[in-house]
This record gives sequence, structure tokens and C-alpha cells, in this order.
Amino acid sequence: MKIVYCGDVVARAGREAVLTHIAALKEKYDYDALIINVDNAAHGFGCTPGICRDFLEKGATAIVTGDHVWNQREIVPFLDECKRIARPLNHPENLPGRGACEIELASGKKLLVVETVGRLFMEAVDCPVQAIDKLLGLYALGRNVDAIFVDFHAEATAEKIAFARYLDGRVSAVIGSHTHVPTDDCMILPGGTAYQTDAGMCGDYGGVIGFDKETPIERLCRKFSGGKLLPCNGQGTLRGTFIETDDKTGLALKIESIRLPET
Repeated sequence: MKIVYCGDVVARAGREAVLTHIAALKEKYDYDALIINVDNAAHGFGCTPGICRDFLEKGATAIVTGDHVWNQREIVPFLDECKRIARPLNHPENLPGRGACEIELASGKKLLVVETVGRLFMEAVDCPVQAIDKLLGLYALGRNVDAIFVDFHAEATAEKIAFARYLDGRVSAVIGSHTHVPTDDCMILPGGTAYQTDAGMCGDYGGVIGFDKETPIERLCRKFSGGKLLPCNGQGTLRGTFIETDDKTGLALKIESIRLPET
């Protein structure tokens, strides 16, 4: 199975970068599934049903989120309505939506897409390990799904690496998101799980993680924080990850970082 993942979409620049390059992604990677992280797609904070529908209509297989999933209130009923969007698995179970989406592809193969968030330097959430262990009691590679893709939306690099190594051999890929900075560490772990600490963002890299530089610099230069973060609206770059899995085992055969445009 060939999977393309687009990292955190940040505001209009990120949305346009993804929508502009979907055709090029399909031509280059001939993917079976396209997964898009929309955690910052609506003016930098959260996402709306309309933005999700735009991506789905343009060919997205699944949509994942992160710690900003609740920022746009209109998304809340959509989380129950849409079966192809995942909110964090390790948020309380009684909240709207689902932490994992089981999707049958055109080929007949089944893909499980999972969203999890970290706990280090993040808002308090349930344990991601306990949450995913419970889920993997219901799903297993080669038993009832052909591939399992996990988005780990977390701040701390060490937490991401530890989480991936904990899941090594049980899922097809663990790809990090949230920091908006692509890392040069695409690898296949010893048990066969593809890993990257952070896929990076889809957005304007001319500011500070997708936002206009002025407010972040002001916050850097004084003790108290203030000012409103405004998204950069220049030319966007798509950053993401390509994973290919073995149809027999569901484990990874290949992983590489994506950048469009390439220069």
C-alpha cells in the first residue's frame, strides 16, 4: 500500500499548497491513500467542516487533527457526522468523534488511520499508550487491516521516538506532527514500522512555524506574552511523508520525506 501524508496544514497558504499539488502527488507517488493533517487549517487554529469537505472532495482519504481540534466550534458535530476524520484517540471517550478511522480503499484493502497526542509540554490528556493498546486489541496487521497509520501529534522529540519504538512491528507507520518543522530522520525501525519525528507543515515558511514573525519575536523579547498570532499568507510549501507497505505483512518497505515545490 502506498500512503501519502501531508503535515499540519497552516491557514490559507497551507490549504492552497495542498490543493495545488494533489495532482502532482498522485502522479509522482501513485498513492492508494492520502492523509491530511488539518489541525491549523482554519486561520492557524483548528479546522472547519467546509475545509474538511474541500480536501475530501479533492481526493483525501482521511483527515487527522491534533491539540487544536476543538478550536473551531462548528467542527464538533462534523466529528460525529464524518467517518473519515479522526480526533485524538487519547481524549476522553465520551467526546464527539472517533480516534481512529477504518477505511476500505478502492483496492478492497483496509487502512486504519489513528490520531494520538502527546503529553509532554502539552495540555493534559489521557495516556496515549493505554489508548492505543486498547485499540490494537481490536485491530492487527494481517488480521483485519492491511495497514495502520498513526499520527502522533506531540511536542517532545523523545516522546515521539519512544512512542514509535513502543509500537514498532505492530503498526505500519508512526509519523510525528505539531512542531511544523520537518525532521531529516525518516527511517524504518527494526520491527518494520516507518517513522519520522515530524513531517513538517504545509504553509508559508517565511515566518515562524507558519505565522507572521512580528508577534513571536515580541514574545521572545519580553517576559510577558501578548499580541495575536496571524498566519503568513505568502507562497506555501507542502511538506509530508510517503510510506510504502508490504501487502503481505502491512509493515513498511519505504519511507521518504516530501517537499513540493521541490525548490
